[in-house]
Amino acid sequence: MEKTLEGILQECKEKDIKFVDFKMTDIDGRWRHLSIPVDRLNEDTLTYGIGFDGSNYGYAPIESSDMVFVPDLSTAVIDPFAEIPTLTMIGDVMVIDRPENRPFDQYPRNVAKRAVEYMKELGVADEMIIGPEYEFYVFDQVAYETRPESTGFSIDASQAEWSTFNNGYQIRNKTGYHCDVPMDVNQTLRNKICMMMEDWGVKVKYHHTEVGGCGQLEVEVELGEMTKMADNTMVAKYIIKNAAMQEGRTATFMPKPIAKEAGSGMHVHMQLFKNGEPIFYDENGYAQLSDTALWFIGGLLKHAASICAITNPSTNSYKRLVPGFEAPVTIGYAMANRSAVVRIPAYAKAPKNKRFELRNPDATCNPYYAYAAILMAGLDGIKNKIDPHANGWGPYDFNLYTLSDEEKAKIDGLPKSLDEALTALEKDHDYLTVGGVFPERLLQIWIEKKRKEMNMIESIPHPAEFEMYYSL
Repeated sequence: MEKTLEGILQECKEKDIKFVDFKMTDIDGRWRHLSIPVDRLNEDTLTYGIGFDGSNYGYAPIESSDMVFVPDLSTAVIDPFAEIPTLTMIGDVMVIDRPENRPFDQYPRNVAKRAVEYMKELGVADEMIIGPEYEFYVFDQVAYETRPESTGFSIDASQAEWSTFNNGYQIRNKTGYHCDVPMDVNQTLRNKICMMMEDWGVKVKYHHTEVGGCGQLEVEVELGEMTKMADNTMVAKYIIKNAAMQEGRTATFMPKPIAKEAGSGMHVHMQLFKNGEPIFYDENGYAQLSDTALWFIGGLLKHAASICAITNPSTNSYKRLVPGFEAPVTIGYAMANRSAVVRIPAYAKAPKNKRFELRNPDATCNPYYAYAAILMAGLDGIKNKIDPHANGWGPYDFNLYTLSDEEKAKIDGLPKSLDEALTALEKDHDYLTVGGVFPERLLQIWIEKKRKEMNMIESIPHPAEFEMYYSL
């Protein structure tokens, strides 16, 4: 049922809601928020929005930073973490203009919406359906510091093999997958997280422990419309982190928080539908995929290096994308092969379920930008009929990790650092700007910002450098 202002105000009255909280997404993909008393929510709020200074969000140049947030009533939900009853909602950011405000083209949610509009304009499909898998770690305690005289971090996780406070139930390195209680100390927390997600409208497929033995978990959700799933990704991260905090613990989506342990990715499953029918299925195609699906894969693989600058935008991302930890490192596609960047699940056989997943993304990305970039790369593949097989990208129906060095040298690899990914984006981004989806200025700001982060981190002495070089 469509939500109306009248209906929301009536719900607020019945449930004694005191505040309305508005959540906006900054350039990095973090939520920021502001709140108003519930009696200030009216038609003017929906028409004219709430003004704020966009320059503090990273994507707006200071000379044109006056913006307005316009809430999306369909996203309204009671915040389960607010001590005082609070209704929260997300929405869109507009630029103050005459005679009407216009969508700010750099705002993440607007970029995702424009990508979907562009897909429809091409006539390729009506819906981009995606399903992310959320991998993360839950620790009992984390501390870190980056002072000039002291740099380092410490982690405590009761079930880890290196913990001294686990009552004997340890999980060895990289053996946590689907472990049961009592070693699975996070079962109740995951249940709570999934119940909160369902209450918020995020449909959960299942949850379980992941490979990482010191607290790695996964929650997988049902597939849905791309922009809505970007909203849901923000919701999922908010719930996971705050639910852990409620229990005096801490959750992180860092791709590689623990050395020599499994990293956390955010695999993205995807489908296209037109007139309600799946267009990725062909009974006679490779893995029952249509030419359209294979061309989409071709676009993903052609632009894989530059996509990484958006889907894997942290220096920590590339500590995960290394051999030996079930993370993809080569540019290729295959059926049921987790060592390929693009994997086609063998169990998804029905036409309506036929799909594939991109395995390199991680949750340090801004989900709106990441999902939009994935869609734009795939659309470029469809437009130009990029055949992944003809381009030598597979199918790789064998374990890519076991190839000889000589064989590996023949296969294109993902960037090995954020620097490589940003360089690739600088050289290859026309597929993103076509149709006015990603503004050129946004990509410039993004690259400049990420290079500053990279240079700052590279300038800080690493604790391991003391171990290796101090005595020389």
